[in-house]
Amino acid sequence: MRLIQTFGAMVLLVTLFLIFFYSTLHLEITYTHRARAEDGLKNRSLWFHNPAMTTQPSKQDIFTTPQPDVHSVSVSDGFKNTITQNDAFWNRMLYSGLLNLDKGGNPFRHDSKWSRCRETNLELLQTNVHDFSSYPVLIRDFLQGMNCRSPPVLINQPNKCISAEEEGDKQTFLLFAIKSVPGNFEQRQAVRETWAREAVNQSRPKVRTVFLLGSSPQDDPDLNSLLSFEARHFGDLLQWDFHESFLNLTLKMNAFLQWTLTNCPHVSFIFSGDDDVFVNTPGLLSYLQSLEPSKSSQLYVGHVIGTASPLRDPKSKYYIPLSFYDGPYPAYAGGGGFLFSGALLQPLYSVSHVIPFFPIDDVYTGMCFMALGVSPEAHTSFQTFDIKEQDRENLCVYKNLILTHRRSPQQLIKLWKGIHSPLLTC
Repeated sequence: MRLIQTFGAMVLLVTLFLIFFYSTLHLEITYTHRARAEDGLKNRSLWFHNPAMTTQPSKQDIFTTPQPDVHSVSVSDGFKNTITQNDAFWNRMLYSGLLNLDKGGNPFRHDSKWSRCRETNLELLQTNVHDFSSYPVLIRDFLQGMNCRSPPVLINQPNKCISAEEEGDKQTFLLFAIKSVPGNFEQRQAVRETWAREAVNQSRPKVRTVFLLGSSPQDDPDLNSLLSFEARHFGDLLQWDFHESFLNLTLKMNAFLQWTLTNCPHVSFIFSGDDDVFVNTPGLLSYLQSLEPSKSSQLYVGHVIGTASPLRDPKSKYYIPLSFYDGPYPAYAGGGGFLFSGALLQPLYSVSHVIPFFPIDDVYTGMCFMALGVSPEAHTSFQTFDIKEQDRENLCVYKNLILTHRRSPQQLIKLWKGIHSPLLTC
């Protein structure tokens, strides 16, 4: 009898286990299918539910967004003298916003809801830009999204600059903010292995690195799984839910400023650059450490373009229609790579809500700095437009530079090993 009871109990336990296992499996499959269906809807809330996200958002993450202090911004006379008041659409927008600011109001009406920020009333745009319909598609798209400033975060690194326990509260000295696109895996890896390798030991200033990404166009291959792995493995990807395009680089820079104020507000210096530049990091750090405090707090340095005007050729990617913007550009540091002071983060973010977005990101950054009264400083070691062809294989030339532009991943690794070789004599 006891044997029969024991056998019966075992059968009951096995049956209960199988029921529990089946229920759990069924729930998991149901959840997976539901999640995939929801992904297909492309929900564009502030925290897009994407498997590439490295951390789950907390309530603080969701609701804490740095606020621009526009009423503390005093736009410089030098900026107003450079950007003339005329009938071009962007110029009219600028001076209308400045007038509203002088009256104590907000310069522009920015809808914080990403799903509602785009201008869908094409009649409004046609009324204000008489030849709007003749603009290239990318510029028309830019105009419709000019008021969109807070894209949803797809991949975040909220703890990038938080590691005080391990490092004795050692503040981040330099943050590399590297503009990339989802498919540039090889470029990012070459940069990680060379000039943007993070340094956290006590003998060197603390360096942190982030790569700035938008999302791939719908017709491109789905790279989300690869980006998810990359983000988890390296912890250096930031991605927002806007389409990658040349004219969205201004939005990318603004999103980065917002992220930095939230997650790395005490950084001393920021380097903004492309993923195809070569940087002599030891030379860069030596330069920054040599600065006087008065200069380091107002730093904006790079390869300065001092006398530039809009290109009016519709075939150029830098094309700016005359009816959109009329006038010269302010002096600005080339977007391939430039440095600025962390002390300017909040003023720069605030003034960017006073100055309307402009299609070319480095020109727009120069406008914002000029509006703050900060002039770009030219540094001959920043070679945004490359060096002489006969010098491109000379390692000693790179040893004395800070930045050169347009190098392949293989060239980055070769140059980095070369300038650090104990066999090199310059």
